[in-house]
Amino acid sequence: MPTSPLVSIIMGSTSDYEVMRKAAEFLDSMEIPFELNALSAHRTPELVAKYAHEAEARGVRVIIAGAGGAAHLPGVIAASTPLPVLGVPIKSSNSIEGFDSILSILQMPSGIPVATMAVDGAQNAAIFACQILAIAYPEIHAKVVAHKAKLAEKVAKANQELAEKEFKFRVK
Repeated sequence: MPTSPLVSIIMGSTSDYEVMRKAAEFLDSMEIPFELNALSAHRTPELVAKYAHEAEARGVRVIIAGAGGAAHLPGVIAASTPLPVLGVPIKSSNSIEGFDSILSILQMPSGIPVATMAVDGAQNAAIFACQILAIAYPEIHAKVVAHKAKLAEKVAKANQELAEKEFKFRVK
């Protein structure tokens, strides 16, 4: 496993941390090297462009970008790098229930794709990043397969517990 970050998690500001932390926690649990930064497409556009242009050379293979409100960060990053960008719309203090963020990330012009997660869907972004990396890294592939198996086990256990619930008119 490389020692440089394979995944870069970025957010528009540290107010997005509580959402984006879920991506970091998942990658940490999968033992995937990552970095975590705050970059603003509006307040520090030059820094964002520099970051995006240099990410691949630093070993980054997937970028997870979360932002609320106008949520331009994922698109600006995608315009400046050949790497896959996973956008996380964030329901923030200046968003309209997250719908403005969804549309800002989802409605990218032709040629500049951003894979868009659900509002506050940072954990799914991390899982998707692992699935992308699994193509090139067999050890990550094995971890993704194990994670999916745990999810299936969880559902089987839930159904077992539901089967034990007694109801007068329940048909088994």
